[in-house]
Amino acid sequence: MQHRITGLLWRLIGWLDNQRYQPPASAHAESIDWWRVLPFVGLHLALIALYWVGWSPFAVAFAIGLYLIRMFAITGFYHRYFAHKTFQTSRAGQFLFALIGATAVQRGPLWWAAHHRSHHVHADQPQDIHSPHQHGLLWSHLGWFLSHANFKTQLERVRELTRFRELCWLDRFDSLVPLALALGIFLLGTTLAHYAPQLQTNGWQLLVWGFVVSTVALYHATFCVNSLAHVWGSRRYATRDHSRNNWLIALLTLGEGWHNNHHHFPGSVKQGFYWWEIDLTYYGLRILAALGLIWNLKQVPVEVRDQHHQERPL
Repeated sequence: MQHRITGLLWRLIGWLDNQRYQPPASAHAESIDWWRVLPFVGLHLALIALYWVGWSPFAVAFAIGLYLIRMFAITGFYHRYFAHKTFQTSRAGQFLFALIGATAVQRGPLWWAAHHRSHHVHADQPQDIHSPHQHGLLWSHLGWFLSHANFKTQLERVRELTRFRELCWLDRFDSLVPLALALGIFLLGTTLAHYAPQLQTNGWQLLVWGFVVSTVALYHATFCVNSLAHVWGSRRYATRDHSRNNWLIALLTLGEGWHNNHHHFPGSVKQGFYWWEIDLTYYGLRILAALGLIWNLKQVPVEVRDQHHQERPL
Protein backbone atom coordinates (compact mmCIF):
# COMPACT_ATOMS: atom_id res chain seq x y z
CA MET A 1 0.00 0.00 0.00
CA GLN A 2 2.77 2.40 0.97
CA HIS A 3 4.61 1.58 -2.26
CA ARG A 4 1.52 2.48 -4.29
CA ILE A 5 1.06 5.77 -2.44
CA THR A 6 4.73 6.66 -2.98
CA GLY A 7 4.45 5.81 -6.67
CA LEU A 8 1.33 7.95 -7.02
CA LEU A 9 3.03 10.84 -5.25
CA TRP A 10 6.00 10.74 -7.62
CA ARG A 11 3.68 10.63 -10.59
CA LEU A 12 1.86 13.69 -9.27
CA ILE A 13 5.20 15.44 -8.84
CA GLY A 14 5.98 14.39 -12.41
CA TRP A 15 3.15 16.62 -13.62
CA LEU A 16 5.07 19.62 -12.30
CA ASP A 17 8.69 18.51 -12.72
CA ASN A 18 9.39 16.84 -16.05
CA GLN A 19 12.70 15.42 -14.86
CA ARG A 20 10.95 13.52 -12.07
CA TYR A 21 8.49 11.79 -14.33
CA GLN A 22 9.14 8.15 -15.14
CA PRO A 23 6.73 6.20 -17.37
CA PRO A 24 5.68 2.74 -16.18
CA ALA A 25 8.29 0.08 -16.98
CA SER A 26 5.70 -1.89 -18.95
CA ALA A 27 4.67 1.06 -21.12
CA HIS A 28 5.17 0.74 -24.86
CA ALA A 29 6.98 3.76 -26.35
CA GLU A 30 4.28 4.44 -28.95
CA SER A 31 1.36 4.02 -26.55
CA ILE A 32 -0.60 6.95 -25.15
CA ASP A 33 0.60 8.14 -21.74
CA TRP A 34 -2.86 8.22 -20.18
CA TRP A 35 -1.65 9.51 -16.83
CA ARG A 36 -0.14 12.62 -18.35
CA VAL A 37 -3.12 12.97 -20.68
CA LEU A 38 -5.50 13.56 -17.76
CA PRO A 39 -4.95 17.35 -17.53
CA PHE A 40 -5.32 17.63 -21.32
CA VAL A 41 -8.60 15.72 -21.26
CA GLY A 42 -9.73 17.65 -18.18
CA LEU A 43 -9.19 20.95 -19.95
CA HIS A 44 -11.49 19.85 -22.77
CA LEU A 45 -14.12 18.56 -20.34
CA ALA A 46 -13.98 21.91 -18.55
CA LEU A 47 -15.67 23.44 -21.59
CA ILE A 48 -18.90 22.02 -20.15
CA ALA A 49 -18.62 24.71 -17.47
CA LEU A 50 -19.68 27.27 -20.09
CA TYR A 51 -23.24 26.14 -19.34
CA TRP A 52 -22.95 27.43 -15.79
CA VAL A 53 -20.67 30.45 -16.06
CA GLY A 54 -22.41 32.05 -19.04
CA TRP A 55 -20.69 34.75 -21.00
CA SER A 56 -20.05 38.48 -21.12
CA PRO A 57 -18.57 40.71 -23.83
CA PHE A 58 -15.55 41.31 -21.60
CA ALA A 59 -14.92 37.58 -21.02
CA VAL A 60 -15.14 36.80 -24.74
CA ALA A 61 -12.86 39.71 -25.65
CA PHE A 62 -10.43 38.63 -22.93
CA ALA A 63 -10.36 35.09 -24.37
CA ILE A 64 -9.69 36.39 -27.88
CA GLY A 65 -6.93 38.66 -26.60
CA LEU A 66 -5.18 35.84 -24.74
CA TYR A 67 -5.54 33.59 -27.79
CA LEU A 68 -3.81 36.15 -30.02
CA ILE A 69 -1.03 36.98 -27.55
CA ARG A 70 -0.18 33.35 -26.87
CA MET A 71 -0.50 32.32 -30.50
CA PHE A 72 1.97 35.07 -31.41
CA ALA A 73 4.39 33.80 -28.76
CA ILE A 74 4.14 30.28 -30.21
CA THR A 75 4.40 31.24 -33.88
CA GLY A 76 6.82 34.13 -33.56
CA PHE A 77 9.13 32.79 -30.87
CA TYR A 78 8.65 29.07 -30.22
CA HIS A 79 8.59 28.46 -33.97
CA ARG A 80 10.33 31.19 -35.92
CA TYR A 81 12.88 32.08 -33.24
CA PHE A 82 13.67 29.00 -31.14
CA ALA A 83 13.15 26.38 -33.84
CA HIS A 84 14.48 28.28 -36.87
CA LYS A 85 16.52 31.26 -35.63
CA THR A 86 15.01 33.61 -38.23
CA PHE A 87 15.89 36.69 -36.16
CA GLN A 88 17.84 37.70 -33.08
CA THR A 89 16.87 39.16 -29.74
CA SER A 90 18.35 39.80 -26.32
CA ARG A 91 18.56 37.18 -23.60
CA ALA A 92 15.85 39.01 -21.65
CA GLY A 93 13.58 39.19 -24.70
CA GLN A 94 14.22 35.53 -25.41
CA PHE A 95 13.12 34.53 -21.92
CA LEU A 96 10.13 36.89 -21.82
CA PHE A 97 8.57 35.46 -24.96
CA ALA A 98 9.49 31.91 -23.97
CA LEU A 99 7.58 32.55 -20.74
CA ILE A 100 4.56 33.84 -22.64
CA GLY A 101 4.79 30.87 -25.00
CA ALA A 102 4.76 28.48 -22.03
CA THR A 103 1.35 29.86 -20.99
CA ALA A 104 -0.06 28.20 -24.15
CA VAL A 105 0.38 24.80 -22.44
CA GLN A 106 2.42 23.38 -25.32
CA ARG A 107 5.40 22.37 -23.18
CA GLY A 108 8.66 24.27 -22.90
CA PRO A 109 10.60 26.08 -25.64
CA LEU A 110 13.39 23.47 -25.86
CA TRP A 111 10.95 20.57 -26.17
CA TRP A 112 8.90 22.43 -28.79
CA ALA A 113 11.86 23.56 -30.87
CA ALA A 114 13.61 20.17 -30.73
CA HIS A 115 10.59 18.24 -31.98
CA HIS A 116 9.94 20.79 -34.70
CA ARG A 117 13.53 20.59 -35.94
CA SER A 118 13.16 16.83 -36.05
CA HIS A 119 10.00 17.28 -38.13
CA HIS A 120 11.88 19.30 -40.74
CA VAL A 121 14.70 16.76 -40.94
CA HIS A 122 12.27 13.87 -41.55
CA ALA A 123 9.22 15.69 -42.99
CA ASP A 124 6.55 13.16 -44.02
CA GLN A 125 9.04 10.30 -43.83
CA PRO A 126 8.58 7.32 -41.46
CA GLN A 127 10.72 9.07 -38.83
CA ASP A 128 8.48 12.16 -38.85
CA ILE A 129 6.64 11.79 -35.55
CA HIS A 130 3.56 13.73 -36.66
CA SER A 131 3.17 13.06 -40.36
CA PRO A 132 -0.48 12.38 -41.28
CA HIS A 133 0.74 10.41 -44.30
CA GLN A 134 2.81 8.06 -42.17
CA HIS A 135 0.80 7.80 -38.96
CA GLY A 136 -2.74 8.98 -39.73
CA LEU A 137 -4.54 12.29 -39.27
CA LEU A 138 -5.59 11.85 -35.64
CA TRP A 139 -2.09 10.85 -34.53
CA SER A 140 -0.54 13.80 -36.38
CA HIS A 141 -3.07 16.16 -34.80
CA LEU A 142 -2.68 15.15 -31.16
CA GLY A 143 -1.67 11.53 -30.60
CA TRP A 144 2.06 12.05 -31.07
CA PHE A 145 2.62 14.42 -28.15
CA LEU A 146 0.46 12.31 -25.82
CA SER A 147 2.68 9.25 -26.26
CA HIS A 148 5.48 7.97 -24.06
CA ALA A 149 7.93 8.11 -26.98
CA ASN A 150 7.78 11.87 -27.45
CA PHE A 151 7.68 13.07 -23.87
CA LYS A 152 11.39 13.81 -23.40
CA THR A 153 13.14 16.81 -24.91
CA GLN A 154 15.58 15.91 -27.69
CA LEU A 155 18.39 18.00 -26.24
CA GLU A 156 20.84 16.99 -28.94
CA ARG A 157 18.79 19.05 -31.43
CA VAL A 158 18.85 22.26 -29.35
CA ARG A 159 22.36 22.24 -27.89
CA GLU A 160 22.85 25.98 -28.40
CA LEU A 161 19.77 26.71 -26.27
CA THR A 162 20.74 24.49 -23.34
CA ARG A 163 23.39 26.98 -22.22
CA PHE A 164 20.61 29.27 -21.00
CA ARG A 165 19.70 28.10 -17.49
CA GLU A 166 16.42 29.98 -17.50
CA LEU A 167 15.25 28.18 -20.64
CA CYS A 168 16.23 24.81 -19.18
CA TRP A 169 14.33 25.66 -16.00
CA LEU A 170 11.28 26.68 -18.02
CA ASP A 171 11.47 23.46 -20.01
CA ARG A 172 11.64 21.42 -16.83
CA PHE A 173 8.81 23.17 -14.98
CA ASP A 174 6.71 24.26 -17.95
CA SER A 175 3.38 23.36 -16.31
CA LEU A 176 3.90 25.90 -13.50
CA VAL A 177 3.51 28.81 -15.93
CA PRO A 178 -0.03 28.03 -17.18
CA LEU A 179 -1.07 27.16 -13.63
CA ALA A 180 0.08 30.61 -12.52
CA LEU A 181 -1.77 32.17 -15.46
CA ALA A 182 -4.99 30.33 -14.59
CA LEU A 183 -4.77 31.49 -10.97
CA GLY A 184 -4.08 35.05 -12.07
CA ILE A 185 -7.09 35.03 -14.41
CA PHE A 186 -9.36 33.77 -11.64
CA LEU A 187 -8.13 36.45 -9.24
CA LEU A 188 -8.57 39.12 -11.92
CA GLY A 189 -12.14 38.01 -12.56
CA THR A 190 -12.91 38.03 -8.83
CA THR A 191 -11.45 41.52 -8.50
CA LEU A 192 -13.42 42.83 -11.48
CA ALA A 193 -16.64 41.36 -10.10
CA HIS A 194 -16.12 43.49 -7.00
CA TYR A 195 -14.68 46.71 -8.42
CA ALA A 196 -16.14 46.74 -11.97
CA PRO A 197 -19.51 44.94 -11.83
CA GLN A 198 -20.58 46.69 -15.03
CA LEU A 199 -18.31 44.26 -16.91
CA GLN A 200 -20.64 41.44 -15.79
CA THR A 201 -17.87 38.95 -15.20
CA ASN A 202 -16.44 37.03 -12.26
CA GLY A 203 -13.60 34.70 -11.38
CA TRP A 204 -15.08 31.46 -12.71
CA GLN A 205 -16.43 33.00 -15.90
CA LEU A 206 -13.14 34.70 -16.75
CA LEU A 207 -11.21 31.51 -15.94
CA VAL A 208 -13.36 29.38 -18.24
CA TRP A 209 -13.30 31.86 -21.13
CA GLY A 210 -9.84 33.33 -20.68
CA PHE A 211 -8.01 30.10 -19.95
CA VAL A 212 -10.07 27.04 -20.89
CA VAL A 213 -11.77 28.22 -24.10
CA SER A 214 -8.75 30.22 -25.23
CA THR A 215 -6.30 27.36 -24.60
CA VAL A 216 -8.40 24.67 -26.27
CA ALA A 217 -8.87 26.89 -29.34
CA LEU A 218 -5.14 27.60 -29.32
CA TYR A 219 -4.39 23.88 -29.12
CA HIS A 220 -6.36 22.80 -32.12
CA ALA A 221 -5.48 25.75 -34.33
CA THR A 222 -1.80 25.02 -33.73
CA PHE A 223 -2.24 21.27 -34.20
CA CYS A 224 -3.86 21.88 -37.59
CA VAL A 225 -0.47 22.95 -38.94
CA ASN A 226 0.91 19.46 -38.22
CA SER A 227 -2.13 17.61 -39.52
CA LEU A 228 -4.33 19.51 -41.99
CA ALA A 229 -1.55 21.67 -43.44
CA HIS A 230 0.00 18.49 -44.80
CA VAL A 231 -3.17 17.22 -46.50
CA TRP A 232 -5.38 20.21 -47.37
CA GLY A 233 -4.42 23.17 -49.55
CA SER A 234 -2.26 24.07 -52.54
CA ARG A 235 1.39 23.48 -53.35
CA ARG A 236 3.40 26.28 -54.92
CA TYR A 237 6.72 24.48 -54.41
CA ALA A 238 7.69 20.88 -55.12
CA THR A 239 9.12 20.18 -51.66
CA ARG A 240 10.05 16.64 -50.68
CA ASP A 241 7.13 16.52 -48.22
CA HIS A 242 3.36 17.01 -48.52
CA SER A 243 3.18 20.52 -47.03
CA ARG A 244 0.32 22.73 -48.21
CA ASN A 245 -0.54 26.43 -48.23
CA ASN A 246 -3.90 26.98 -46.58
CA TRP A 247 -5.31 30.50 -46.13
CA LEU A 248 -7.81 29.48 -43.43
CA ILE A 249 -5.17 27.85 -41.24
CA ALA A 250 -2.98 30.91 -41.90
CA LEU A 251 -5.69 33.19 -40.50
CA LEU A 252 -6.28 31.00 -37.44
CA THR A 253 -2.55 30.70 -36.68
CA LEU A 254 -1.43 34.23 -37.59
CA GLY A 255 0.45 33.10 -40.69
CA GLU A 256 1.54 29.50 -40.06
CA GLY A 257 -0.82 28.14 -42.70
CA TRP A 258 1.55 29.17 -45.51
CA HIS A 259 3.16 25.85 -44.76
CA ASN A 260 4.39 24.91 -48.23
CA ASN A 261 6.18 28.25 -48.36
CA HIS A 262 7.73 27.49 -45.00
CA HIS A 263 8.97 24.05 -45.98
CA HIS A 264 10.40 25.50 -49.18
CA PHE A 265 12.56 27.94 -47.18
CA PRO A 266 12.31 27.39 -43.37
CA GLY A 267 14.87 30.11 -42.65
CA SER A 268 12.56 32.98 -43.56
CA VAL A 269 10.99 35.06 -40.81
CA LYS A 270 8.08 35.70 -43.17
CA GLN A 271 5.96 32.71 -44.20
CA GLY A 272 3.49 34.61 -46.38
CA PHE A 273 5.95 35.15 -49.21
CA TYR A 274 3.71 37.48 -51.26
CA TRP A 275 1.81 40.59 -50.17
CA TRP A 276 -1.59 38.91 -50.50
CA GLU A 277 -0.57 36.08 -48.16
CA ILE A 278 -1.57 37.51 -44.78
CA ASP A 279 1.07 36.74 -42.14
CA LEU A 280 0.09 38.50 -38.91
CA THR A 281 3.01 37.02 -37.00
CA TYR A 282 5.44 38.66 -39.40
CA TYR A 283 3.68 42.01 -39.04
CA GLY A 284 3.99 41.71 -35.26
CA LEU A 285 7.66 40.85 -35.52
CA ARG A 286 8.22 43.88 -37.73
CA ILE A 287 6.71 46.05 -34.98
CA LEU A 288 9.05 44.48 -32.40
CA ALA A 289 11.95 45.13 -34.77
CA ALA A 290 10.91 48.79 -35.15
CA LEU A 291 10.96 49.05 -31.34
CA GLY A 292 14.48 47.58 -31.26
CA LEU A 293 13.42 44.45 -29.37
CA ILE A 294 14.46 42.06 -32.15
CA TRP A 295 16.77 42.46 -35.13
CA ASN A 296 18.39 40.79 -38.14
CA LEU A 297 15.12 39.45 -39.54
CA LYS A 298 16.01 36.93 -42.26
CA GLN A 299 14.04 37.11 -45.51
CA VAL A 300 13.56 34.59 -48.28
CA PRO A 301 15.79 35.46 -51.27
CA VAL A 302 13.74 36.60 -54.25
CA GLU A 303 15.25 33.95 -56.53
CA VAL A 304 14.31 31.24 -54.02
CA ARG A 305 10.81 32.65 -53.56
CA ASP A 306 10.18 32.67 -57.32
CA GLN A 307 11.15 29.04 -57.88
CA HIS A 308 7.52 28.08 -58.44
CA HIS A 309 6.28 24.63 -59.28
CA GLN A 310 2.51 25.02 -59.54
CA GLU A 311 0.22 22.16 -58.65
CA ARG A 312 -3.56 22.13 -58.57
CA PRO A 313 -5.11 22.60 -55.10
CA LEU A 314 -6.22 19.39 -53.43
